[in-house]
Amino acid sequence: MRRWAAAIAAATLLAPASASGAQTRSQTFFRTKITAERSTTKPIRDLLGTGGGFVVKAIVFRDLTGDEKSDAIVRVHSGGAAGVVAVFVFSTDTGRRDDELRLVFSSQKLQRASTRVADDVLSYRSARYAAGDEPCCPEQLVESTLEWDAGDHRLKVAERTVMDGPAPPSAAGGR
Repeated sequence: MRRWAAAIAAATLLAPASASGAQTRSQTFFRTKITAERSTTKPIRDLLGTGGGFVVKAIVFRDLTGDEKSDAIVRVHSGGAAGVVAVFVFSTDTGRRDDELRLVFSSQKLQRASTRVADDVLSYRSARYAAGDEPCCPEQLVESTLEWDAGDHRLKVAERTVMDGPAPPSAAGGR
């Protein structure tokens, strides 16, 4: 636990402000972890590096791996209409002896995403737009439910469901 506190404190010195003001230590810590990851895409790294996007303040801690230790669910917000554009999960259940917090899942091409944890199972939903869709009303929503693969020490998509997006608001004056 001391290593986390020291890493968070050190990372605080490097943080840009988020869209809502100064970042918390947790936001700064995870921003540093995400940008240091080899698997982080250039668009996400650039978004966080320029201060155009930010780690969402509400980081969720739940045991997704069944090891009785909390894992961190971290979302990256675009700072604009695209909303949450990436989800990262960090865990110490990595199959290594060092108990170091490491990335066990990421999805980095999302739009207006949301996350939900029920019974220690993470699901996330993302908008899938068609040409001409309004930001409020994507043609489809895609929901992915994750499950822990203890052999690979990774979260993997167990189920993916595509559903119709919300209907656009009716024009003023009705029918």
